[in-house]
Amino acid sequence: MPDVIEERAGVTVLVCDPAGPPVATVQDALDLIGAAFLGAQVVAVPASRLADDFFSLGTRFAGEVMQKFVNYRLRLAVLGDISRHLAASSALRALVHESNQAEHVWFVADLDALDERLRASAEQSGRRPG
Repeated sequence: MPDVIEERAGVTVLVCDPAGPPVATVQDALDLIGAAFLGAQVVAVPASRLADDFFSLGTRFAGEVMQKFVNYRLRLAVLGDISRHLAASSALRALVHESNQAEHVWFVADLDALDERLRASAEQSGRRPG
């Protein structure tokens, strides 16, 4: 399945194929941002597509990627199990916790969890959820 734009919980989301190309460079992230400009507000990327450097905060790759999404006013949702990365880094655990408290970058288990977050975000902002 290719990356597809679909409506989820009333929000347009670019849902990235788990078998798609890895996101290993800032340019790879910018390519996803470009694809999202076809109308998506959120980009849902399986954690399996993110290079291990994304989860190793010392590389600064996660910060660069996350900042690109913020700059382009797109939300990023990382989908899937990242427990092995969390177990290895208290700094990553803190980043995930803080990110999940805000609106720009979320780490969620799957698309159903993303749908729940989108609905909750719409309710908090006073919009009617889809």
